[in-house]
Amino acid sequence: MDYTATQSGFRQQPNMRLRNSSVDGSDGSQLFEDTSGTGPAPQPGYRNQQAGAQAAGFPGQSLLSEPMSNLAMAYGTSLATQGREMVDKNLDRFIPISKLKYYFAVDTVYVGKKLGLLVFPYMHENWEVSYQQDTPVAPRFDVNAPDLYIPAMGFITYVLVAGLALGTQNRFSPELLGVQASSALVWLIMEVLAVLLSLYLVTVNTDLTTIDLLAFSGYKYVGMIVGVVAGLLFGRPAYYLSLLWCCVAIFVFMIRTLRLKLLSEAAAEGRLVRGARNQLRMYLTMTIAAAQPIFMYWLTYHLIR
Repeated sequence: MDYTATQSGFRQQPNMRLRNSSVDGSDGSQLFEDTSGTGPAPQPGYRNQQAGAQAAGFPGQSLLSEPMSNLAMAYGTSLATQGREMVDKNLDRFIPISKLKYYFAVDTVYVGKKLGLLVFPYMHENWEVSYQQDTPVAPRFDVNAPDLYIPAMGFITYVLVAGLALGTQNRFSPELLGVQASSALVWLIMEVLAVLLSLYLVTVNTDLTTIDLLAFSGYKYVGMIVGVVAGLLFGRPAYYLSLLWCCVAIFVFMIRTLRLKLLSEAAAEGRLVRGARNQLRMYLTMTIAAAQPIFMYWLTYHLIR
């Protein structure tokens, strides 16, 4: 009996221990996990290492890709720099882009004085451009210096005034206004090219640049605007009178300005009018000045009826 009880108690003790362990396993401290219904689960450490390896990729790939990308970036930067230098060099042969800031260095006082000089140049005495250490001063400090602000604003204002004149005559259309703007721009470019060709044929040594010629040729828009506005306000006779005044004014302005540029070499040598070359320069100066009134009339006569 005692042996049997001992044996039965020995048999029941594991059952009690298993029962207690099953109860205690609910709090996460179970000794063994039942894996009979599922397959072998991957270990967490191995899964994290595998995901990290896939995310990082092959270690040599980053070592190879970074030098290649840096080389491609450096090569592209060098090509862009060379292309920009080539474009700037070719543009500076005809239009010095780097000097455009000089031609727009104006202020309100300069604009007022310059407009007065363009309309009434007869009393002005000193026409020489001031220099500071072999460099011309900015236009806001010298009324004789050429600028591009007045020609640019004059061109835009001329197009607007032309549109207004066409509108008062019931002839306005965007196409016709575009024709007015494009024709004025084409005539301006042709004029500058013709002057450049004439200077090359006459072999004049001058410090005039393409932008200087563009500025001097663009000053005629001021007189054109005055003539068209006078014609719109007071009729056709006022247009002819105001345009005639502005034509004479721009002729005098161009003669007194360009003779210092085109005849500077001859004046320095003391032979201003002597010699065939000097007379050619004088004729060229008068031709450029006389062309301004012709363009002024040609571009405005059809706007007044």
